[in-house]
Amino acid sequence: MPAVTVDDITALPHIPLPDATATADRPVVSVTTAPHGLEGEGFPVRRAFAGADPALIDPFIHMDQMGEVEYAPGEPKGTPWHPHRGFETVTYIIDGTFQHQDSNGGGGLITNGDTQWMTAGRGMLHIERPPETLIASGGLFHGIQLWVNLPAAQKWEHPRYQDIRAGNVALLSSYDGGTLLRVIAGDVAGHQGPGVTHTPISLAHATLSPGARLVLPWPREFNALVYVLAGKGSAGTPGRPISTGQLAAFGDGDVITVAASKDQESRSPNLDVLILGGRPIREPVAWYGPFVMNTHAEIAQALSDYKEGKLGSIPANHIGN
Repeated sequence: MPAVTVDDITALPHIPLPDATATADRPVVSVTTAPHGLEGEGFPVRRAFAGADPALIDPFIHMDQMGEVEYAPGEPKGTPWHPHRGFETVTYIIDGTFQHQDSNGGGGLITNGDTQWMTAGRGMLHIERPPETLIASGGLFHGIQLWVNLPAAQKWEHPRYQDIRAGNVALLSSYDGGTLLRVIAGDVAGHQGPGVTHTPISLAHATLSPGARLVLPWPREFNALVYVLAGKGSAGTPGRPISTGQLAAFGDGDVITVAASKDQESRSPNLDVLILGGRPIREPVAWYGPFVMNTHAEIAQALSDYKEGKLGSIPANHIGN
C-alpha cells in the first residue's frame, strides 16, 4: 500500500501529545462492517458506510473502498459516463491508476497517492476508468471514493475540479514516530491539506506501525470517523477492536485515539486507516442514484434536467469511446 511514503519519518513535523487533563477522549459509539458489492462496469468495492447511522456520518453520504484487487490483463473496469448533482466526489488512489474526464473540462490521470476532487454542484457529467495501458497489462488497483454532501445553499455552485498530486499532501508524524499521516484536506493538528472544500471537513490517510498508538486532536464541532483500509487494531479509549473493512464512529470529545495491534498479517504489515470528519449539515437528504438533494421534488428536477441535457454534454474528444 504505497500511496506516499518517506525515508525518515522522524524528519517530519510531529503532532504533539495532547494534554490529557485538558482534553476528553472521544468514545467509539459504533463499529460497522462494510459489505462487498460491485460498482460501475463491475469493479469490486466495500460499502464503507453501510449500516452506519446517517447522523454519525453527516456531512458525508457514501464511501466505497475500491479493491484492493489484482487485475489480470483485460480485467480492469471503471464507470461509463454518468451525471451528478448536489455534492462532491473525492477519489483517492492508493495503488494503480485511474483516468477522469468531465463535461466541465476537468480531468487527468491520478495514481499512487493522488486525489481528484470534483464538485458537481448544479450538475455535470463525468467518467472514471483505468487507462488503456492498465486494461492491457492488468495490475494492482486500490482506492477510495468519498461523497461529501453540500448544504442547500451550495448545491447550485458552479462545478469545479481539483487535481491534488501526491507530492502536495501535508506529511506529519505522530508524537512517537510510529504513525505517518497524509493530510489530503482540511486542518489536522494545525496542518492544512491541499484540498479546498465547500463543506468544512478534514481527511487524512494514516499508516500505523505494529504496536503504534495515534492520539490526534480533533475539533469538537466535527464528527469523527476511522475506516480501516488494511490491518487490525483498536479505536477509542478503552480500545474497541477494528480490522479491515470496518468503520468506527466516535462520540463527542477533543481527541481521536487509534492503535495498531503488535501482530499484523503478512499481507498487511501495518494498520492503514482513513481518518475523516466534518461539520454536520443537519439538513434533509433526498438521495437517488447520482443525485443528492434536499427534497424529492429536487431529485425529480435533476432527472428531468439530465434527460434534457442541462447537466452538460460529453466532450467530442471523450475517453471511453
